[in-house]
Amino acid sequence: MDIATLLGIVSAFGLVIVSIAIGGGLMLFIDIPSLLIVVGGTLGATMINYPIKDVMGAMAVMKNVFLQKKMSEDDITGKFVQFATKARREGILALEPYIDQVDNVFLKKGLQLSVDGLEPQAISDILDTEVDIMRDRHQQGAEIFATMAGFAPALGMIGTLIGLVQMLQSMDDPSKIGPAMAIALLTTFYGSILANLVFLPVSGKLKTRSKEEALSMEIIKAGVISLTSGDNPRILEQKLLVFMPPKARNSSFD
Repeated sequence: MDIATLLGIVSAFGLVIVSIAIGGGLMLFIDIPSLLIVVGGTLGATMINYPIKDVMGAMAVMKNVFLQKKMSEDDITGKFVQFATKARREGILALEPYIDQVDNVFLKKGLQLSVDGLEPQAISDILDTEVDIMRDRHQQGAEIFATMAGFAPALGMIGTLIGLVQMLQSMDDPSKIGPAMAIALLTTFYGSILANLVFLPVSGKLKTRSKEEALSMEIIKAGVISLTSGDNPRILEQKLLVFMPPKARNSSFD
């Protein structure tokens, strides 16, 4: 699990829960009707706004918030230096046995295209399309969660209005004022919590993950093009190191 996400969840929800517990107890902030209004209403409004397959797809990519499975820039560069050394000695076809050993799907596709003998420009066009599709897919997931962040407080406000109406209709019965007021206040609370501690952070992290993955794919693309063009390992490495910050550029030839 990504340590930043874990620390964020613990600190955000932990501090809120501790503050509630100190102030009077957690049970005061648990109200099932309020949860149904906010959670059910937010999900319903989202499914009205987007096709069901897009909503389910967004839920599937949510795992990227907690998991970080990507090759580091150093690992990518090191692999391509090895590939370039092998190809320079034995030819590009010598890399074919290594394709099935690669876990990264994008890298595997790039190597296969190179081994198949496609021109560098054709490979670049194909891989550019892959990067664009990935960006669009991740952008849609982030957009759905950002939309949910807008719906949650609005549903909280609707719940508040429901609670106020119920409270005003029961002013002659003091025993009913408390539960109605709880719905009125807790729906706003739930909406704010979901929007600011769940949906907006998830949307932001998905955007960050998309940028990280896009950078890795751009490095892989540059490596595949350089490999296909027959660059020597030192030149290939220099072409890939430019994607990294100056302090992170570690050459294998120093």
